[in-house]
Amino acid sequence: MSPTPSRWFALIVLSAASLMTILDGSIVTVAMPAIQHDLGFTAAELSWTVNAYLIPFGGLLLLAGRLGDLIGRKSVFLAGNVVFTAASLLAGLATTPGLLIAARFLQGVGSAMASAVVLGILVTLFTEPRERVKAIGVFSFTGAAGASIGQVLGGVLTDALSWHWIFFINLPIGLATVALAVRVLPADRGAGLAAGADALGAALVTGGLMLGIYTVVKIEEYGWLAGHTLGLGAVSLALLAGFFVRQAKAAAPLMPLRIFRSRNVSGANLAQMLSLSAMFAFQILVALYMQKVLGYTALETGLAMLPAAVAIGGISLFVSARLNNRFGARAVLIAGLILLLAAMGWLIRVPVQASYVHDLLPVMLLIAGGGLVLPALATLGMSAARADDAGLASGLFNTTQQIGMALGVAVLSTMAASRTGELLAGGATQAAALTGGYRLAFGIAAGLLLAALVVALVVLRSAERDPAAQQAAPSEPVILG
Repeated sequence: MSPTPSRWFALIVLSAASLMTILDGSIVTVAMPAIQHDLGFTAAELSWTVNAYLIPFGGLLLLAGRLGDLIGRKSVFLAGNVVFTAASLLAGLATTPGLLIAARFLQGVGSAMASAVVLGILVTLFTEPRERVKAIGVFSFTGAAGASIGQVLGGVLTDALSWHWIFFINLPIGLATVALAVRVLPADRGAGLAAGADALGAALVTGGLMLGIYTVVKIEEYGWLAGHTLGLGAVSLALLAGFFVRQAKAAAPLMPLRIFRSRNVSGANLAQMLSLSAMFAFQILVALYMQKVLGYTALETGLAMLPAAVAIGGISLFVSARLNNRFGARAVLIAGLILLLAAMGWLIRVPVQASYVHDLLPVMLLIAGGGLVLPALATLGMSAARADDAGLASGLFNTTQQIGMALGVAVLSTMAASRTGELLAGGATQAAALTGGYRLAFGIAAGLLLAALVVALVVLRSAERDPAAQQAAPSEPVILG
């Protein structure tokens, strides 16, 4: 495909869609108390405003990515954005808990369809390595921006207007994205359903992932050793094991296992699962620490975390591409993980009576390492993607991202709550007990980041040393309509 300026307009469209999806994931958490009061949610039902979105989102990414390769990534992207935008309107108009939960489920379906193919479209648009790294840096910037803007915007919209507007805000973005995507995204025919129409494999992987994510998000309610957790977890693993067995034997597999031949693809997905477990849990837990221990409001918490978003966004947008091109994605990933480790190490000793400037601001600045980690992981995770597998590689990368985030929150929140309970039983004050729980969680996050660093050092290779990446040369032609 010859270089054309429209590729950069296409990147803007892809980034806007990603911004909308990520913003929606964080904006809802700030508005949950208002939603509960207005619609009469019980405490147990309220969690489904998040879970009903996460389960289809994480569970359908792999299937949606492969469907993009088979029927066309542009078609799947457009359909996903239409579903998400329509569901956002339905959510904003919801007058009952059931209607809002149903709308959130549909939002998750639309998000999975759109998000699964974004990186696949991006790597086929930008085939020259230096430009691809730059494009991934810009795309990663929108991720950091969406997460932080969502927290601040959620508080502003809910206080100034109502919680309904946290969903209505998606309408102009979604409509503009669809209109522009029709014009600027290249039309791709796809390989056809016959090339990978594995209905049994689709049922196994979708059922396994959705059940697994449901099990993870309910761990905090049921506990790790409860029959609910162990039973459903075992069924989920059995479904996923059956899927991999099926893919090894199927004549037209949904997910050709050749994608795992690249050490960089396999290693990047594993490193991402570990590092995103730590980073996403950090975002949730440090916000809880500021509100429950330090007494910050929701808006004050969002503003306090703004330096982290600015640092991550600035690094990913202006610095990461240059460093990736000069030193390679593996070296940049290692440097970023070291900065994140330092941030978690600083948080391990956070006090009950904390000073923002001394105890939290350094963390928000060290988290800039995420601006190095995220683009480097995306570069490595898509390094061996062939033209006919780009959607699958993108779906796989997004799937491990969602699993990592869900696992991180479940594990670290549960461990923090358990430690807090122990300290309260021992006579500690509420603030001291909560702080002790958060310290333990931050320590576990540091361990996850250390494991990701080991993977980066031991498993990952520089691009020129990964035979699978060389076989999937970026210059491989893209099938266009």
